[in-house]
Amino acid sequence: MNYKGYIGKAEYDKENCIYAGEVINTRTVINFQGTSVKESEDAFKASVDDYIEWCMVDGVKSEINNL
Repeated sequence: MNYKGYIGKAEYDKENCIYAGEVINTRTVINFQGTSVKESEDAFKASVDDYIEWCMVDGVKSEINNL
């Protein structure tokens, strides 16, 4: 998944019946999850937006590491 330059990777967790994922091109840990592919994609985008907002509020430069 790609959104605003951030790359997310999700895997299906059979035990919990969710798609669990993380943003893979930052040092900051950004996780997301959903019960469907669509919900997982929406959660990924919301997590990225939350991270960017957190950086702005705290005066921290957001990061994107090119892979």
